[in-house]
Amino acid sequence: MTIHIRFIQPEDNQQIAAIIRATLEEFKANHPGTVYYDETTDRLFDIFTVPASRYWIAFQENIMLGGAGIFPTKGLPRDTCELVKLYLLPAARGKGFGKLLMDKCHTEAKALGFKNIYLETMPELTNAIPLYEKQGYTYLKGALGNSGHFGCEVHMIKSL
Repeated sequence: MTIHIRFIQPEDNQQIAAIIRATLEEFKANHPGTVYYDETTDRLFDIFTVPASRYWIAFQENIMLGGAGIFPTKGLPRDTCELVKLYLLPAARGKGFGKLLMDKCHTEAKALGFKNIYLETMPELTNAIPLYEKQGYTYLKGALGNSGHFGCEVHMIKSL
């Protein structure tokens, strides 16, 4: 079955927000200081109109599987963007879709001139952290930039 990846559209907002929040609930990571409570989660299309930001939605047979993006988060070094909001439906996990979305993010970040890609996550997201490690992300001792997500305790970076 073919996977289609495209830029987020306004009509995707509600469904991708539901996927994000359901995933955080599933892993009991729906606490303050995360995208669960971030008002921008309900209007991702608008957020990803910022220059040097991108958000992709993955589909298989017209079913939204999830999404991922890059964002030039305030306070990050100029040569660094953030990998943001990588979430997939449970049925889409473990099939390479997360890696596919991350590859898209890495390729685009590099094309935009970024040298590094940073991410913040939570230890509860036990499926994501091994994926990040396999993709070459290494741990940092603390946060970079000003994402506003104080509930994210794990910080990682990758050289592009």
